[in-house]
Amino acid sequence: MKLKKQVTVCGAAIFCVAVFSLYLMLDRVQRDPTRHQSGGNFPRSQISVLQNRIEQLEQLLEENHEIISHIKDSVLELTANVEGPPAPLPYYTANGSWVVPPEPQPSFFSISPQDCQFALGGRGQKPELQMLAVSEELPFDNVDGGVWKQGFDISYSPHDWDGEDLQVFVVPHSHNDPGWIKTFDKYYTEQTQHILNSMLSKLQEDPRRRFLWAEVSFFAKWWDNINAQKRAAVRRLVGNGQLEIATGGWVMPDEANSHYFALIDQLIEGHQWLEKNLGAAPRSGWAVDPFGYSSTMPYLLRRANLTSMLIQRVHYAIKKHFAATHSLEFMWRQTWDSDSSTDIFCHMMPFYSYDIPHTCGPDPKICCQFDFKRLPGGRINCPWKVPPRAITEANVAERAALLLDQYRKKARLFRSSVLLVPLGDDFRYDKPQEWDAQFFNYQRLFDFLNSRPDLHVQAQFGTLSDYFDALYKRTGVEPGARPPGFPVLSGDFFSYADRDDHYWTGYYTSRPFYKSLDRVLEAHLRGAEILFSLATAHARRSGMASQYPLSNFALLTEARRTLGLFQHHDAITGTAKEAVVVDYGVRLLRSLVSLKQVILNAAHFLVLGDKETYHFDPEAPFLQMDDTRLNHDALPQRTVIQLEASPRHVVLFNPLEQERLSVVSLLVDSPRVRVLSEEGQPLAVQLSAHWSSATDMVPDVFQVSVPLRLPALGLGVLQLQLGLDGRRTLPSSVRVYLHGRPLAVSRHDAFPVRVIDSGTSDFALSNRYMQVGFSGLTGLLKSIRRVDEEREQRVDMEFLIYGTRASKDKSGAYLFLPDGEAKPYVPKEPPVLRITEGPFFSEVVAFYEHFHQVVRLHNLPGVEGLSLDLASLVDIRDYVNKELALRIHTDISSQGTFFTDLNGFQVQPRQYLKKLPLQANFYPMPVMAYIQDAQSRLTLHTAQALGVSSLGDGQLDVILDRRLMQDDNRGLGQGLKDNKRTCNRFRLLLERRTAGSDAAPPHPSGPMLQVQGGRSTSYPSLLSHLTSLYLNAPALALPVARRQPPGPGLRTFRPLAAALPCDFHLLNLRTLQAEDQDLPSAESALILHRKGFDCGLEAKNVGFNCSTSQGKVALGSFFHGLDVGFLQPTSLTLLYPLASPSNSTDVYVEPMEIATFRLRLG
Repeated sequence: MKLKKQVTVCGAAIFCVAVFSLYLMLDRVQRDPTRHQSGGNFPRSQISVLQNRIEQLEQLLEENHEIISHIKDSVLELTANVEGPPAPLPYYTANGSWVVPPEPQPSFFSISPQDCQFALGGRGQKPELQMLAVSEELPFDNVDGGVWKQGFDISYSPHDWDGEDLQVFVVPHSHNDPGWIKTFDKYYTEQTQHILNSMLSKLQEDPRRRFLWAEVSFFAKWWDNINAQKRAAVRRLVGNGQLEIATGGWVMPDEANSHYFALIDQLIEGHQWLEKNLGAAPRSGWAVDPFGYSSTMPYLLRRANLTSMLIQRVHYAIKKHFAATHSLEFMWRQTWDSDSSTDIFCHMMPFYSYDIPHTCGPDPKICCQFDFKRLPGGRINCPWKVPPRAITEANVAERAALLLDQYRKKARLFRSSVLLVPLGDDFRYDKPQEWDAQFFNYQRLFDFLNSRPDLHVQAQFGTLSDYFDALYKRTGVEPGARPPGFPVLSGDFFSYADRDDHYWTGYYTSRPFYKSLDRVLEAHLRGAEILFSLATAHARRSGMASQYPLSNFALLTEARRTLGLFQHHDAITGTAKEAVVVDYGVRLLRSLVSLKQVILNAAHFLVLGDKETYHFDPEAPFLQMDDTRLNHDALPQRTVIQLEASPRHVVLFNPLEQERLSVVSLLVDSPRVRVLSEEGQPLAVQLSAHWSSATDMVPDVFQVSVPLRLPALGLGVLQLQLGLDGRRTLPSSVRVYLHGRPLAVSRHDAFPVRVIDSGTSDFALSNRYMQVGFSGLTGLLKSIRRVDEEREQRVDMEFLIYGTRASKDKSGAYLFLPDGEAKPYVPKEPPVLRITEGPFFSEVVAFYEHFHQVVRLHNLPGVEGLSLDLASLVDIRDYVNKELALRIHTDISSQGTFFTDLNGFQVQPRQYLKKLPLQANFYPMPVMAYIQDAQSRLTLHTAQALGVSSLGDGQLDVILDRRLMQDDNRGLGQGLKDNKRTCNRFRLLLERRTAGSDAAPPHPSGPMLQVQGGRSTSYPSLLSHLTSLYLNAPALALPVARRQPPGPGLRTFRPLAAALPCDFHLLNLRTLQAEDQDLPSAESALILHRKGFDCGLEAKNVGFNCSTSQGKVALGSFFHGLDVGFLQPTSLTLLYPLASPSNSTDVYVEPMEIATFRLRLG
């Protein structure tokens, strides 16, 4: 068998070498100009023969794609199992750069051509409403519309409803923020519990009453505090349709800064809770308060089997345009969808707000008179100075006529004769008196209207789904289907302005420290979920389940709920009061510590060669954490490993579903360090100082960096011990430029340190792929040159400052209202620059007063070496009404077009619109933004959500932090003054378009929609997707605790038997809850996302393994050492089975789709 494999491998190698040689020959012939001039000794006829042969070979390669995939697997299996000779050591060349010899392990990049077709798009019909085109065409002129200030006068004839009665659904609701002005718990105690208690008694008084609720986080807390009798009553109210839970997420999430992992997770948490406790499944989405809307949300809701949804906070000019064209209700479709499978029916509320003055019709002065909480004598009144009047027999005819006029005007904006009228506001219905005032007065109005057939109106209380059901019935379609004549829309609703030029684009960056902490928690939750699921499955398989701490499941549940809570539209947005932010921060940190425990416990069990030796002792953990945070607003401090003569073991966790080659950096207490592999082979390492400031080394702490190949979702093992290995311990060299500043610089015998007092000449760092140029004066990036190109690409970095307006309206937590274009950041004194160079990484740190900018270059093949690692450590605590921005300036001819992601799930093209103010051109950037032309693409990957724009040709502009002294009049009542020292992390990736690539965009000229050949879609490359994953899911280094006996047979843990195709992302492997709330069941949810990618960016010599499989994955043989005992495709949140469980474990996923499977591993 072994011989057979080796013959196959050799055959494949010879075949590949032959093809490569032919290519090289042809390349030489085409490139060598001297041969053409001299007539050459290579006749043209032979060239054409060669070209024909190459075409035949390419065809053969095409047909043998699968065979090559099998060969690749064999090679990988062979190389994984054979321990070769020690790797050759890095060496220093005469020109002063380090060379790391190539690995003996081959790398593959074999992408099936069919998998490249998807990004070329062009299938299916174009939607009538593309939001990019709508924004291009609208004048955004803000004309005074009369009583409906941002709209227009609406007229109607009383006979408009003669053929079909107007059917009105008044939907009582209470919008409960899980934290904003008060903390979650304080809101619950002081308001929410009273609302839900009143709901329970008041709905039971009259079967015609209805109520809508959205936030499961509050509902679950209330449920835990009510008795069995009340719970039964709640179930009855849900069952008979009086109480509807809309959307059913843990919160009503922000849609700008949230990542799709967290959006899905909070949806699953809410839906699973509702199914277990109420036996209910949400049917309609309700999002009245998020500040702009992402097209990711309709996709997720549709895949969770919801059929309809509602949105409210959309730019007032778009609302007016949609109202004028009867487009406020539409089928929302994803940009890549060719067959309407992603369509969901969406209702956009037409007016300014979701409060009662802005929901009955266009005139708030009249609508306010029908908010019976504002009756005279109460605590709130109507700003329009005309109070409501209680409805009596004497005035009902006149009051009903006034209200019906508003209903009819509002109804003229929609296509159907069914009308939705929300009746509620923030934390409404908290007292029985309010329930009585609203329900009794409205019932009198309804009774009067319904008793007058000549009015052609039927009015009643309803839920959101009652409204949608009636609309589908009236239009003659199945729930969720497209009613005849209703438009189809694609795109998103960013950025949002509620009036004038007040754009809500500040919150894309507000409180970036917590936006970053959110993503750290998310990465830990995903890692902990996967490891916990694998550990419990292996524990069951080996009969050790009783010894394993299954109680860790409660920690997972709490962390899911913490992450879910933080997706709330006043949490991750950075728009809550300072005390509430602290409450969120404490919760985030507590859950982060819990998740580290779950990871340590799972890694301990999985890394043991002999599971019989496993013993869980909560008092003496086997593994230590990789880092600690002193409190919720502190940056992490990495664990320092105390070295001894006997080896200290370190377990390394790779949370990616792909094998990764990364530089792992550990802190140790001595420069005399030897690093060995799991088998005891000595490894080459880079030794560096650990610095506490620009010029001070931390005494007795050193950084040791080692390149490691870690298995997918697996655990690797390293040994460290005291001792000298002069050949393999390679010290970094350091240069410090003081620029004339009188500073003392620490020194150490272990490292050469050169101090240069003055000198401003530019310098460069390089690795196997690129040379990176820096300014000697600023220490900031200037250029990137690929090693195979002569031409430098300008990639200039500068820092800028935005001020805020002098007028009454100023920037705050929500709004970005700058005082004009940004001005350059001018430092008080020149920066200290510290340049570190070594075999595995080199870096430049520029120390400025308000930020430290780090650019690191990894000298490794593959993903790590192909991009630049950037970090901005920002501290603007002394700023007054200023915002710090980073601008990257290139010579890419982007012509006003740029691309930003939505929730890390998809990419949305953007166009810089000169007709709009500067702040309107900013967009959310949760994971990436890029600019491109016909030659190249520059992508900025980010590890935290921030606001981004492209304000000039070839530019990307990112707001890093903002400190603002005043409230911006949106209800918060505070400025943004609680800034923290924040580390913003990025990766910068420069890619070249392949010559003649189908996917190359035509040179963008003319209007936006010419971009990408008239398509409004764009995709990252596979390299770009992987770069984002490397940045967002770093490997974790977990030292074995000192008091543990020396490694009792720790072994690399390889959970996957086969590589996952590299266009698949394993989003989660989430253990499901057993009947007992605190314990895990034997079933898990496996969530896979197949990414769309652009093949038109060059992918040769990428140095990592990657192949695709046209969307097919064999899950039966996927997990090493575990059987898939049960596999069932389900809706996104597992409430609906999509097929019966089958014996087949082969699955197929379409590009861009997210697929959920319920499975049992064991």
